[in-house]
This record gives sequence, structure tokens and C-alpha cells, in this order.
Amino acid sequence: MIELLRGVRVLECAVLFNGDQTGRLLGDLGADVIKVEAPGVGDYLRNFLGQITPNNSPAHLYVNRNKRSLTLDLRSEDGREIFFDLLRETDIFVDGFAADACKKLGVGYEAQKEVKPDIIYCQCSGYGAEGPYAAIPTHGAMMGALVGSTPIEMGSDGMTYQKGGDSGDGTTLGATNTALTAVAALSYRDRTGKGVYIDGAGSDSVLSSQWYGATYRWNNDRITDRRGMSRAGGNSDSAKYQFYETEDEKFILFCGIEHKFWDAFCRAVGRTDLLSAKDGQGPVDFAGGDIELRRELQSIFHTRTLAEWIQVAIEHDIAMGPSHSLEDLREDPHLLAREILHEEDHPQAGAFTSVGWPAPVRDQPFEVQLPAPALGEHTGEILTELGCSEDRIHDLRERKVV
Repeated sequence: MIELLRGVRVLECAVLFNGDQTGRLLGDLGADVIKVEAPGVGDYLRNFLGQITPNNSPAHLYVNRNKRSLTLDLRSEDGREIFFDLLRETDIFVDGFAADACKKLGVGYEAQKEVKPDIIYCQCSGYGAEGPYAAIPTHGAMMGALVGSTPIEMGSDGMTYQKGGDSGDGTTLGATNTALTAVAALSYRDRTGKGVYIDGAGSDSVLSSQWYGATYRWNNDRITDRRGMSRAGGNSDSAKYQFYETEDEKFILFCGIEHKFWDAFCRAVGRTDLLSAKDGQGPVDFAGGDIELRRELQSIFHTRTLAEWIQVAIEHDIAMGPSHSLEDLREDPHLLAREILHEEDHPQAGAFTSVGWPAPVRDQPFEVQLPAPALGEHTGEILTELGCSEDRIHDLRERKVV
């Protein structure tokens, strides 16, 4: 199992993807993540987006793995008292709500600093906690739409249509950047003794992930040498940076834009007549708009299977690789060798396939130590760890504090 964050305690107050994913990332790395949920309600993601068994959606099984669930009524004085008792032994707090919801419950950043001055408070929401739009509740596509990744046009039928583009997964991207910053904050706290407030936004993260297009668009008028650039319309008409069908009706993405890759490919397939003439060229050549070369390459790629082409890539050092459908992934030998596809047996939902950890740690194989919990599944266990007696726990349950 991954033990990089073993000994780090995380409290999470979140529903849906932004906060859930932030806590999940920390839990996957070995942190003890306690998910604080409202009694009787909790994270309604359990019952949203389909269910394998009651209260077990695929999304819940993934984003809430490696966590313990504690039900706690934070609107009650007793509930807040228990929360702050837990906070004293906590390193990172994950706030997955928009704007100041935690503050209104009496457990916001300022209140937490009074009890735990060095708390690392990380909030992850759609639009962030600061700025004019902070109070707006968000769903995933809104995050990409804000930062220009889903261009829209009106159709002749009077309806709107997305004009290319991809909104990206702002919930996962936002969580990844927030969790990374929280882990960096642990080092900062060790050096300075100070905590921090982290304001993660899915919209900011989508923009950050699409830095390439944004940077070139904003600086287009300042570029003085355009050699080696792809065409203004992208690479869709490029012959040397293109998808091709193979003999077995699968697909490969060929990226032979550097001269060394193109020349290696030409020699590997016995087509030295296609070798590039480098005089006066930049470091790369996309062959944009060269439809005849594109047709010629498609004919060449139809002569071998995908597996055979991958072997050519390995043996001749050529930039090209499979273009799979999701259905193909379980059979890909590379993905299987890296164990990025994770199989588990959830105690209620049964067999479940998901994505494992994307940056393997040598000698620390990824495991789901704690399957996604039922609502309040670990309440008694956590309260006992806090020193609560059985009578106290019974009383708290009777009064619906937990």
C-alpha cells in the first residue's frame, strides 16, 4: 500500500466531486481521511448517477474510497464540540462546499484557527471561494465554460451547439491541484509552524490544464517566427500528427513531426523516398494540409495490425501509440503491467473496476485499504478513538447528534 501520507489526519466536509476527490487523493496516498457527514443525509452521491447496489453508485465507490464516515450534526453544539475535538488531531481540512457554507455552520477557517492555529484548510469548489462568482453553485461543465473551453454557436435551427472544444474535468483537475498544494503545505508547516488557507477552483484548473492553447492565443500577435508551428486550425489536417486505421481495424496516433521520428519511420517501412529534406526547415514538420501524404500513410498503416505497429515503434524509436476505446483498456498489456486499472471487491457492491493511482510508488503498490463507506459506518469507531464511552455514544445517537 502507498504510505507517503501515513500518519496524516484529514477531515473532510464535502458532497459531490470537488471535495470528495480532494479527500480521495489524500486517502489514496495513505492519509487517514474522516468524512464528516450530516446524519440521515450525508453525501447524496451514493444515490446519484446510478447504483450498483442501494446507496452505492460507481462514482461514490471511487471518490469516497480510502475514507471513514462519521455522521455529525454540525448545527448542534455537541456536534461542533466533537468536530473541534477531532480537529485538534487533524493536519488537513477539506472543505468541498461553495462560498462560506462551513463558516455558517461555525466550522469555517477562522473558527478552526482558534482551535488549531496551524491547520491546513483547503477549500475546493467550482469557481473558488474568492471572486464575484464564488457564491454560485456549480456543476462540472460550468467550470470549463467559464474559462473558454466550450465554444458555443447558434445553429440555423435556433438551438445552441458546442463548437468543438472540451470542458475538461474541472472537478478532478481542481481536486488534484488542491491536494497537491495541501501536501506542499505540510512541508511549509514543518518549516514555519504556520498553517494556510488554500482556495482551489475547478475553473482555474481547467484553464491551467489548457495552458497551451491559451498561451498561444493570448500571445499570437507577438510571435515573430512561426516555423515548426501547427496550423491555425489545429492538427486535424496534419499528415504527420494524425490518427490512422490499422489492418485489424484499430487505431493508432502517429506523431512523426520531428525529423528523426519521420526518417526512422520511413526507413522502417522501406519508404526512403519519403525521407524529409531538412534544408530550411524548423525542428518539426506537421505536413499540414498534405492530403496526398495522408492518403499514402493510411495505405501504409493498413498493412499491419496495431500490435505489429507498436512493435515497430518500440524497435525503431518512433513516436506513435494506440488510440483505444474505453472497452479496449482492460486488454492493453501496457496498462495491465502498470496496474492503473484497479479491481476490488466492495463488501456491499461486489466486484468493482476503477482507476488506480496514476503515479506508482516503487515498493508501495496501490491498494484500496478502505472501500467507500456506508453513511456513518465508522461513527462509533471514531468516537471511541476520541475517548467517548459507550453511554455517551448511545446518548449522542439518541439525540441524533451523530
